[in-house]
Amino acid sequence: MDNVDQYVQLAIELAIEYAPQLILAILTLVIGMWIINRVLMFADKSLQKKFDPTLTKFVHSLASVLMKALLLISVASMVGIATTSFIAVLGAAGLAVGLALQGNLSNFASGVLILVFKPFKVGDVIEGAGFVGTVREIQIFTTVLMTFDNRKVIIPNSNLSNNPLINISAESTRRVDMKFGIGYGDDIDKAKGVINSLIEADSRILKDPAPVVVVSELADSSVNITVRTWAAAEDYWGIYFDMQENVKKRFDEEGVSIPFPQRDVHIYQETQ
Repeated sequence: MDNVDQYVQLAIELAIEYAPQLILAILTLVIGMWIINRVLMFADKSLQKKFDPTLTKFVHSLASVLMKALLLISVASMVGIATTSFIAVLGAAGLAVGLALQGNLSNFASGVLILVFKPFKVGDVIEGAGFVGTVREIQIFTTVLMTFDNRKVIIPNSNLSNNPLINISAESTRRVDMKFGIGYGDDIDKAKGVINSLIEADSRILKDPAPVVVVSELADSSVNITVRTWAAAEDYWGIYFDMQENVKKRFDEEGVSIPFPQRDVHIYQETQ
């Protein structure tokens, strides 16, 4: 019976000694969680106005984990739990994980830079890492492209942020460059007139900047005429393909030749 009384007395003493710390720790935990949730809500509203939703969600998750981990460590120290060794173990584990995931960390950092600085966005047509396509998704580690022949390409973000990249959709207008060759015996002015008439007939081609039709090269077997026109980005390929066909048809109608490589083969018969 005396032992029971001693245990009860010890429990009462411990409760009296540690109750204030425990109550303070519980209050700190509750109030801290409330503050963290409020901070995250405010941060979400601010980030959603300026950045991509993917980045907003990731920052929310990362900030939530970090702040809650710091809160739990603080609460643990308040109730007398030694946190020094625990922090050292977490640091060592973090270093080991970081070394093992160097490539992924590089892709992650590149993904954040892409989402923040926006060299391209979802819906843009880009050329990078050896592929051309429309950006379907920008994720933290990878970017998803859909090529023009409907193939899905997943590219690590570091390949896009650390190498030259062309954003084809960055501007609303593009210059359509074309080259047509005519024979040395053909009338240059007549060929240029045919091309200019086709340009004037195409309403998709912009008047400003003015189209350019010039002789650019006296090649081995042809006189090359360079054509430069401006158009809305979405009309680029339509104009390019239509001009190739229309110029060929009109040249045929007007008697303007388009040279192509030819080779003469001479056979000599040796006599004995």
